[in-house]
Amino acid sequence: MPSLDINPLLEHILTFSEDISDINLSVGRPPQVEINGQLRPVPTRGIARLTPFQTEMIAMQLLGGSKELHDRLARTGSADLPYALPGRTRFRVNVFMQRGTYAAVLRVIPMSVPSLQVMGLPQELYRIADLRSGLVLVTGPTGSGKSTTLAAIINEINQRHAYHIVTIEDPVEFLHRHASSTINQREIGADAPQFSLALRAALRQAPKVILVGEMRDAETVETGLEASETGHLVLSTLHTIDAAKTVERIIGVFPKEDEAGIRMRFSQSFKYIISQRLAPRADVVGRIALLEILKSTARTREYVQKGESEGRSLVDAMKDSQLEGMQYFDGEIERLVRSGVLRKSVGLSFSTNPNNLALELTDTPEIDSGEALAAAAAAGRTAAAPKEEKPDWLE
Repeated sequence: MPSLDINPLLEHILTFSEDISDINLSVGRPPQVEINGQLRPVPTRGIARLTPFQTEMIAMQLLGGSKELHDRLARTGSADLPYALPGRTRFRVNVFMQRGTYAAVLRVIPMSVPSLQVMGLPQELYRIADLRSGLVLVTGPTGSGKSTTLAAIINEINQRHAYHIVTIEDPVEFLHRHASSTINQREIGADAPQFSLALRAALRQAPKVILVGEMRDAETVETGLEASETGHLVLSTLHTIDAAKTVERIIGVFPKEDEAGIRMRFSQSFKYIISQRLAPRADVVGRIALLEILKSTARTREYVQKGESEGRSLVDAMKDSQLEGMQYFDGEIERLVRSGVLRKSVGLSFSTNPNNLALELTDTPEIDSGEALAAAAAAGRTAAAPKEEKPDWLE
């Protein structure tokens, strides 16, 4: 491909596979794509390795004529933005500086909004669509599927209820169409200067549901709590690894002297904390979302309010409350390893407490991925789910 026009380059890269989650354009490497968590080079005529000049050309085309984006890149060293190939797909883009050169990573966003049913998420998540108020947090590392899960929950609300829904995102990812609900999607930079101000403004826009792309600072958390306390359903994300760490993060953004009051408010406001990790499957090609679900009950509210202690951990509460829809990471991993969905070594690497889990799985032999795929094929399961039915998970 002789041209470095960004659109033809992206079109060419996307022909490599239907399962691309990210495109990586870095100096000294050919264009690369991430598939099931692994980077792969894309053979591209005329580009054995991207040069600093080429990545600068790519970065400038992605940033376009936006003075604000150029200023942000110069000031902070990175800039987030949406980008689209009309009629083909959309991307969430981060352009950044590294060692004096430009690089870009583009997250592929499906054109269709995912559904809870197609994604095979637990039945407990359907209950979120019927909540009238409160705070729901979806947490996990980058690339664990947080934005996809939130989009599916918003989609479920959109199908069921005639609400006004406001989303505040940086940038806007999934494009929701009005169904039973009316959805307004605001983008940081284009429609509002920052999350906290947009969230404060949303309280005057008569929404029933507010989605905040990320709880980034104390002001956003404070306003989110206020919104959930005044009859709004607030959904947001945090970069935390599990439910217990999420509670710590929320409490930790406020001064120590405010801890007791924040614990009380958060214990009364939160409805669900859903934490996610993505692990490679053994039985089919692709990855599976491992979910931990903490639900608001009298017991979990008490633990949040008073803090965890010996014999009073949130993990213990989740273990004892699986009939109420809760689940914890290691319990889910054990179930999936025993059913052949995960290899034991993979499950242990994603475990919260691998030593304890290893003891629980001493009677379960390791399975070979090739054998598991062959068994799945013999049982009539597809080796790679169709993209339109099982969209890849995105942050």
